[in-house]
Amino acid sequence: MSRKNVFEDLKYKVFRSGDPVFLYIGINTIVFVAVALFGVTYFLAGNTSVRFLDYVREYFAFPAAIPRLPERFYTILTYQFFHEGLFHVLFNMLWLFWIGRIFMDFLKPRQFHFVYISGGIVGALFFLLAYNVIPVFASSVPFANVIGSSASVMAIAVATTTLVPDYSMRLLLIGNIKLRYLIIAYVVLDVISLASTNAGGSFAHLGGALLGFVYIKLLQNGKDWSSWLKKKPKLKVVKNDTGRPSTKAKADAVNQKEVDIILDKISKSGYNKLSKAEKETLFKASKN
Repeated sequence: MSRKNVFEDLKYKVFRSGDPVFLYIGINTIVFVAVALFGVTYFLAGNTSVRFLDYVREYFAFPAAIPRLPERFYTILTYQFFHEGLFHVLFNMLWLFWIGRIFMDFLKPRQFHFVYISGGIVGALFFLLAYNVIPVFASSVPFANVIGSSASVMAIAVATTTLVPDYSMRLLLIGNIKLRYLIIAYVVLDVISLASTNAGGSFAHLGGALLGFVYIKLLQNGKDWSSWLKKKPKLKVVKNDTGRPSTKAKADAVNQKEVDIILDKISKSGYNKLSKAEKETLFKASKN
């Protein structure tokens, strides 16, 4: 495969496929590479006293100081797409890919968009609240900020785990492990990290986790916060040879109540307990 074909394939997956997993991985990667290249240029120009990333944090990271928010209001979104370093973005994108694929097996692109963006927003607000309410952080408020997609990725991870807690992943050197145990471990590590130098990031992660959990619980009870993102369906009448409306559309349609029952079964017994017909129903639902 030529370089041109590889580039076209990547461009299609990121911007044209409609898959939000590739979209967010692509955006985060492009932003990271762009910032890194500008950083190299900045350094070679002789600016060695201040890192280029420090300027990025100044204008694109979400600040803890409330008086700065009127002029940095947009950072509640931009902070979700910038990263501190290579391992920061690499870990987040790998985690987003692995968990995101599972999410998309059961839910829809609009739901992924909602959980990712709103998870980042709630994560930022958690960080803001913690630093302005908890006395131990008072001296850090003027210069503290948070950056990275971790809160958004955590929202996707916890939402997926809440939906299918018994879904198993195979980890190197460990083997199969259920999502519920993996996410519990990450949440515990974030709670422990509240006493570390990255307390702000941990608060953001926990905020994203809460959003993901609440979203799925409400979804299982019939309340979909992402429903306002639905596209209005285009009316189309399909006729068969007799001139009567075709029943094919009805046969292909997925009953939402049936999907909800299957999702409840997954949360109680695990994905592996589903019948072939139930798995097919979920597959059709994910494509609608």
